[in-house]
Amino acid sequence: MKNLPIIDLAVIASYLVAMVLVGVYFSRKNKNADQFTKASGLIPGWATGLSIYATFLSSNTFLGVPGKAFGGNWNAFVFSLSMPLAAYTAARFFIPFYRRTGEISAYTHLEHRFGPWARTYAVVCFLLTQLARMGSIFLGIALSLQALTGYSMQLIMVVMGVCIIIYTVLGGMEAVIWTEVVQAVIKTFGALLILYLIVGSVPGGTAKIVEIGQANGKFSLGTFSLTFTESSFWVVLLYGFFINLNNFGMDQNYIQRYHTTASTQEASKSLWLCVWLYVPASLLFFIIGACLFSYYQLHPESIEAIKQKVALDRLPASAPASEVARLVATLQPADYGDKVMPHFMVTNIPPGLMGLIISAILSAAMSTISSGMNASATVFTEDIYKRYIDSHLSGRKLLTLLHLTTVVSGLAGLGAGLAMIGVKSILDAWWTLSGIFAAGMLGLFLLGLISRQTTSHVALTATTVGVLVILWMTFSGNLPDQYSYLRNSLHSNMIIVVGTLTIFLIGILLTKITNRSTRPRAEGAMVSRE
Repeated sequence: MKNLPIIDLAVIASYLVAMVLVGVYFSRKNKNADQFTKASGLIPGWATGLSIYATFLSSNTFLGVPGKAFGGNWNAFVFSLSMPLAAYTAARFFIPFYRRTGEISAYTHLEHRFGPWARTYAVVCFLLTQLARMGSIFLGIALSLQALTGYSMQLIMVVMGVCIIIYTVLGGMEAVIWTEVVQAVIKTFGALLILYLIVGSVPGGTAKIVEIGQANGKFSLGTFSLTFTESSFWVVLLYGFFINLNNFGMDQNYIQRYHTTASTQEASKSLWLCVWLYVPASLLFFIIGACLFSYYQLHPESIEAIKQKVALDRLPASAPASEVARLVATLQPADYGDKVMPHFMVTNIPPGLMGLIISAILSAAMSTISSGMNASATVFTEDIYKRYIDSHLSGRKLLTLLHLTTVVSGLAGLGAGLAMIGVKSILDAWWTLSGIFAAGMLGLFLLGLISRQTTSHVALTATTVGVLVILWMTFSGNLPDQYSYLRNSLHSNMIIVVGTLTIFLIGILLTKITNRSTRPRAEGAMVSRE
C-alpha cells in the first residue's frame, strides 16, 4: 500500500471537510423545495456557467480523455468541437422555452404535448443516464485513487459517496453550484500542474513530445472519409452534436441550472461560458494524453509494469505465470490507457503536490455526481411522486422527500460504480451508455417541439420503432454467425444519431400520412353538410 505523506493527507482531508462545511452553511437557507432545487433563481450567470463547466469536466474527462489519447489519438476531441453548434441551438430555442414554461422539470411539457407515457418514458431514460454517468465517474475516481493510495476501489467509492451525499442533501442546489465553482478552479489548476510535471519529466521537453506524437499519429482527429462504421471525424462530430444537444436541451442537470439565474439572457450567458471554457480545457487533457505517450515511449520498463498490473487485475489470483505473460503480450495501449496517468502520478509527483492533485481529481468526480443526485431527486419528485402518488405534496414534506431521494440516487450511483469495476475504457463505456439512453429522449422532444400536428398515437408509434432500432443497434452484435447479416455495422456512437432521427423522421412521416388521410374525409363532411 502506498503511504501518502502527512501533508498530502492533510490537503485531501481539508478539501473533503470544506465540501461538507459548504453543505452545512447552505443548509440554513434550504427551507423549501424552491430553494433546494433552483436556489430561488438568485445565482449569478457566471457562477452557473462555471457550475455547468465543472459538471462537464468530470473524472471521465480528467482520467478517461488522457487514457483515450494515450491509446489512440485526438479523434475524441471532435466531440468538444461540436459543442458550439449545440450550444447555439440550445440558447436560441431551448433556454427561452424552459424559462417561458417555468417548469422545474425538463419533462413536464412532454405530458402536456403527448400524454403521461411520454413524460414517464423520458424520466426513465434520464434516470438510467444519470445512473450510468454517476457509475462511470465513481469508477474513474476509484481507479485513480487506488493507484495513488493503495486503498481498495470499493472503500474509495464509499468514502467519497458519503461526503457527496452529505453536502448535497444539506446544501441543495446552491451548495452544488458554489462548490462546483470552487471545483472548476481546482480541477483546471490541477490539470495544468500535471501537464507541467509531465513535460518536465520528458528529456527534450516539448520538442521531443511533438516529435514522438507526430511519428505515432497522436495528433490526428481521425479519418475524414465519409464512413460511419468506425470512429471517424464525422461519426464523433455527429455523436457530439446529438449528445450535447441532449445535454443542453433535455438533461435535467442543465435545465435545472437555467432556472437558477435571474433571466433568460443570464442563462444563455452561463451556457456559453461553459462552452468557451470546456473546449480548451478538453484540449488540455488530450495534450496530457499525448505527453504521457511520449513519456512512456522513453520509459518502456514502466509500460511493462503497467501491463503486468492490468493482467494481474484481469486474471484470477490462481492464474499461472505463463498465462499472465501471454495476456501481457497481447495488451495494446488502448487496453491500459486509463492506468497511465495514475501510474505517472504515483512515480513522478513529489510529496506535497500529491494531495493537491488528488483533490483536483476528487473535485472532478464530486461536482458531476452531486449535480446528478440533485437533478435525479428533482425529477423523481416532480415527475413520478407528485404525478402518480401525491400531487398536493408541499412544504416540509416535499423538502423531506427531496432529501430522501437525493440519498437514494447517490447510493444507486455508487452501486452502479461498483458494478462497473473491470470495464476496459471509462470514456467508451460512458459514451455508449449515454448514447443508448439519450437517443429516445431527444428524438421525442424534437418531434414535439418542431411538429405541432403530431398526435400522441403517432409519437408513441415513432418512439416504439425508435426504441426497437436502438435495441437492435446495441445488441445485434451478439447474434450468432448464421445471422451475421442482421448485425449492426455502424459504430456504436451512431446509436444516438440513428435513434434520434428514426423517432423524429418516422413521426414526421406518419403525421403527414395521417393528415392526408383525414383531410378528404373532413372535406367530404363539409360538402355533405352543404
